[in-house]
Amino acid sequence: MQIRVYDNRLSMWNPAVLPEGWVVDDLLREHASLPYNPNIANAFFRAGEIEAWGRGIQRILQACREEKVPEPQVRLSGHELWLEFAFSAGYLRAVSSRTAGERPTEVAGEASVKTSVKASVKTADALLELLRKNPQMTLAEVAAAVGRSVRAVEMASSKLVKAGRLRFVGPQKGGHWEVLP
Repeated sequence: MQIRVYDNRLSMWNPAVLPEGWVVDDLLREHASLPYNPNIANAFFRAGEIEAWGRGIQRILQACREEKVPEPQVRLSGHELWLEFAFSAGYLRAVSSRTAGERPTEVAGEASVKTSVKASVKTADALLELLRKNPQMTLAEVAAAVGRSVRAVEMASSKLVKAGRLRFVGPQKGGHWEVLP
């Protein structure tokens, strides 16, 4: 993958081989997962880096809609897939005022930090609630239930264990979770 930052956009490039007969429009709709290399896709899935195959583009588009920013332009050129995200006018104003030596009133990125913190808190709360009801759930099952990646749920559970609000009792296979007061 290659990421390029320009004055007015962010461009991401990745080598891509679409399934036979597919065009870019097929990627932009809901579609079946047909990974080019299923072994690599499976390794990333098991590592918690992807939560489901075939949903990456849809998740990007949904995130753009939720943040009310333009969806990226997606284009395929030979075996190269490009996603270009235009920077918002607010971000460009913030950046230009910084380069002019002024402190902008709203800094781009603060919203994403707030969103990230909110998502982290929501994940922890949902994790505790689900494990109270069903202590035998795996973290992968919790992740699927709350719509977060396994990695995000693992991080949340780790923080809860360190904070003394959660612990795992018994062997890794066959044990259960205990939510602490």
